[in-house]
Amino acid sequence: MLYDLRRVFDHKKVLVTGHTGFKGAWLTLWLQILGAKILGYALEPPTDPNLFSLTLIKDNIQHVIGDIRDFDKLSRVLKDFQPDLIFHLAAQSLVRLSYKEPKLTYETNIMGTINLYEAVRQATSVRAIVTVTSDKCYENQEWCYNYRECDPMGGYDPYSSSKGCVELIAAAYRNAFFNTAGIALASVRAGNVIGGGDWAEDRLIPDCVRSLAKGKPIEIRNPKAIRPWQHVLEPLSGYLWLGALMLQNGEKYNEGWNFGPEDSDILTVEEVVRQVIQHWGTGQYVIDTLKHPHEASLLKLDISKARFKLKWQPVYDIFKAIQETVHWYRLYYDNAPGEVIESFTRKQIEDYIEAARKEKISWSVN
Repeated sequence: MLYDLRRVFDHKKVLVTGHTGFKGAWLTLWLQILGAKILGYALEPPTDPNLFSLTLIKDNIQHVIGDIRDFDKLSRVLKDFQPDLIFHLAAQSLVRLSYKEPKLTYETNIMGTINLYEAVRQATSVRAIVTVTSDKCYENQEWCYNYRECDPMGGYDPYSSSKGCVELIAAAYRNAFFNTAGIALASVRAGNVIGGGDWAEDRLIPDCVRSLAKGKPIEIRNPKAIRPWQHVLEPLSGYLWLGALMLQNGEKYNEGWNFGPEDSDILTVEEVVRQVIQHWGTGQYVIDTLKHPHEASLLKLDISKARFKLKWQPVYDIFKAIQETVHWYRLYYDNAPGEVIESFTRKQIEDYIEAARKEKISWSVN
């Protein structure tokens, strides 16, 4: 849907919160390709190295360093920029960190979202908001069936429960304020995303490549845990397509959406690690038997709603997703210069669009 998306986003004013993070950087780069006028509002990149700096995103957007908890600054930025569409990704996004920093997690994820919505209420330009939460927003009963958008919100740990809270807040602002103001508000829940340029702590793929690059065994905590793994471009294609549809007919898409992988692509942690080692070319792993904070062992998303109502579906299977991800890291750790990393990252987006076009997926065809 390069052409359809380009027609919608070309010269549109788009605010991306959290643009210095892993998903935010990929999304901002894709929006650049689509010709959008972008303002990014976020903290400094959370890691060094990071995708945002490596791909020189700052050179081609309005880049504002700011805390989503700072209402006054956020409100001023929004009023000055006057965006048409907002992608809200700014968050404390790590489960294990939420055990160490619960207050920070709740303040960032809950009050940060409320700050954004209140700033939108004071502005006049915004037509649509896509709020990114998480697959962990659901009350996880470790059931074998896939979670649907109508299932209850919940969360065992501070991170997960904060995301469930954000979903409830989005519903309340939609019903109480935005519907009558003609502002579309959707929430989106993705699976466990993988892709080049993520160096966050306590995430499987970054942990794998850090160990492999040092020639050390990969330590895995929950080898049998099942997650909805997907390449980062999969949910981003859903966010962009949803945002485009909302700009054209927001009332029709004003709700929550799952963007996950096919059931056949859901692997255990151990199976993913084996695939990573295979594509890296060498390496080994060991099981970490120490006691760690609780993490869900089974979590799957139902994507029927997005498939039938948005005509969206995944493009890459999990094996292709892992291959593309490892290829990116291999290039980086082989000391490719920054311009090569930027060019390769853009090419991965373009290759993904081309793969979707060949499959005649709705967002990729004219």
